[in-house]
Formats: sequence, structure tokens, C-alpha cells
Amino acid sequence: MLMIPLLVLLSLLDPVSPRAPCAPGQACDPRHRRDAGGRGGVYEHLGGAPRRRKLYCATKYHLQIHPNGRIDGSLEENNPFSIMEITAVDVGVVAIKGIFSGRYLAMNDKGRLYASEVFNKECEFVERIHELGYNTYASRHHSTEQPSPPGGGGGKRRASAKRQWYVSINGKGRPRRGFKTRSTDKASLFLPRVLGNKDHEMVRRLRDSQSPHHHAHHHTGRGERRRRRHRARKGRRPDD
Repeated sequence: MLMIPLLVLLSLLDPVSPRAPCAPGQACDPRHRRDAGGRGGVYEHLGGAPRRRKLYCATKYHLQIHPNGRIDGSLEENNPFSIMEITAVDVGVVAIKGIFSGRYLAMNDKGRLYASEVFNKECEFVERIHELGYNTYASRHHSTEQPSPPGGGGGKRRASAKRQWYVSINGKGRPRRGFKTRSTDKASLFLPRVLGNKDHEMVRRLRDSQSPHHHAHHHTGRGERRRRRHRARKGRRPDD
């Protein structure tokens, strides 16, 4: 009779073993992560390398971050300022950075979107997946405090007394103030689009232009060509 190893037998009986909660400061298996509100939404994309996407709003504009710090929407399909790098900074929380502007999307305490040169807490957004593949991005640290109903209430009621402020681009391509937004508004729904061939080519050129090796190789090659031409001219010089 064949003997089945104990570990194999256990794996057959329990293919998905329960895992202990993630310890502070340690990376978790993204398959076991839930959204920041603990509502059970599975986020397969958390952790690992940043995602490069274009955030296409339901109002038909691509979110874009300009080098001068302006935030707005673009109708262009291949606009370099619409190419974002989305990185998980916590469970269900992301940072959104414009690759070509080098700035982070942020929302201040007045609900205004701006582009920050450095990462700070206002650059953190709670990402939630909605129907039809659209996502919402709510400020992690700024929201509207709603007054508690008369007569008090239980802990659950007090916990839900905040209204989130969302990243939102209206029908004219302009950002909306966070306290005027709702998660159900078209202006707050974004479809993370994968990059096309032209987008990848723009990113590749940007990466090459920023590479020190590329610059060194370019200048070295140009200097070597000059030296070769100089030696060739000396070789053709007639004898005295």
C-alpha cells in the first residue's frame, strides 16, 4: 500500500489553511486582504510592483496631473500626464502618482485636489471596487463629520457619522470639491485602464531619458566619434 506523506494528506484535506492576522510592519498575502472598512472586498492587486494605469472617469475624462501642480481631466487618449502609478501603502489604501509630472495626487482639508511634490498623508486614498469595474478613491484623512441624531445612538451609528470625500472630475473636466461628492456620482467613478502601446512607448522614452547609464553611454559614444574623426583627419594630413 502506498504511503501518502502527511503534508500532502493535510493539504488535500485543508487546501486553504487559515492564516494568522498580519503583524504590524510585515507584508501580508494580498489574497487575504480586505478593504480598509473591513467589508470583505478582496483586493488581489495590493502589494508587489506598482500598477501603471490611466484613470478614466465615467464623465469620459482621463484624470491627469500636471507638472505645475494642476489637476484636471483630459479627453485625449494618449496624454502622458494621464499615466499614473498606483501603489498600495496600506490595506485598501493607495497612492496615485503621475509618472510624467512626478507629483502625487492629494486632497487638502478644504476638499481641493492638488499635486504634491512629496508624499504625505493627504496623498492616501481608500480604493474601493464597485460594479462594472469602476473604482472610487476617497480621502483617507479628510471627510465630513455629520452630527449625531437626537437621542444619541449605538456605537455603529456613531461609527457611520462620516461622509467620505471622493476624487471627482465633473462633466467639464474640472475637479470637484470633496465635500460635494458622493460615491454614486458618475464624476466619482473611475475605470483603471491598462496602458496601450503608445503609452508604453512614452513611458519607455521617459525611463531612458532619466537613466544615468543612458546619458553616460550617449555622451561617451558622441565623444568617441569625435576622437575618431580627429584621428582620421590627422592620418590624412600630408607629411612636412
